[in-house]
Amino acid sequence: MDREWNDNQPIYRQLRDRVVAMMLDGVLQEGDPLPSVRNVAAEYRVNPLTVLKAYQELVDEELVEKRRGLGMFVKNGARKILLKAERQKFFDEEWPRVRATIQRLGLNADELLNALNGGSSTAPAAEKTGHLAAQADVSEEGT
Repeated sequence: MDREWNDNQPIYRQLRDRVVAMMLDGVLQEGDPLPSVRNVAAEYRVNPLTVLKAYQELVDEELVEKRRGLGMFVKNGARKILLKAERQKFFDEEWPRVRATIQRLGLNADELLNALNGGSSTAPAAEKTGHLAAQADVSEEGT
């Protein structure tokens, strides 16, 4: 987990979000124990109550379960619940901004798919061809 904190959000919430990211990325699998409150508090130099509050949010969201004397563990089905919630959050909070940028830049589906598949340029092929032809015309005029 990253050790830097964002001043715009409480530390316990950032800790919770980091654990969620670990679950989504597959670092923490269903059934895996969460790092102990003491270890996280010591490693990140935060109050153990801050870590406990972050973990309690995960328990309240039914992503993590407490096992008396053993610690906290990722519940079965937690990743599925998270994916559903995070996808909805993306569509509600981030997609409108992304969509507006796509429209503002005049990007089309082919350009987006090309970029998604690792294409190096988003300029349409017709523009590239036209640009190269124009360069050829200019260079022919110069000779």
